[in-house]
Amino acid sequence: MDAQPGLPDRPVILVLDNGPVHTSKLSRKALADLAHWMTVEWLPRYAPELNDIEPVWKSHKQTELAHQTFADARELEAAIKLGVENWNAEQINHPWGRERISA
Repeated sequence: MDAQPGLPDRPVILVLDNGPVHTSKLSRKALADLAHWMTVEWLPRYAPELNDIEPVWKSHKQTELAHQTFADARELEAAIKLGVENWNAEQINHPWGRERISA
């Protein structure tokens, strides 16, 4: 893959489950528009154990995002990013937690 301005300089693989939000017409169109630089690998339906992010996302929804109403997508995005930063900081302090996630 030749590096192009504004695009990653290495292959990008996005792993998605087959949840309705990922398989909607709008999502599939958006993914198709990115196919020139990103490959999507689909997990089987009803197999959350194969998706390593599921426990993190579940915890995030129950803590960082719980009992809040967001005025718009930017506010929600900011809360998600803050939660990811907090999770990564906790991993640094955990004796065997070396995994990081990105928002």
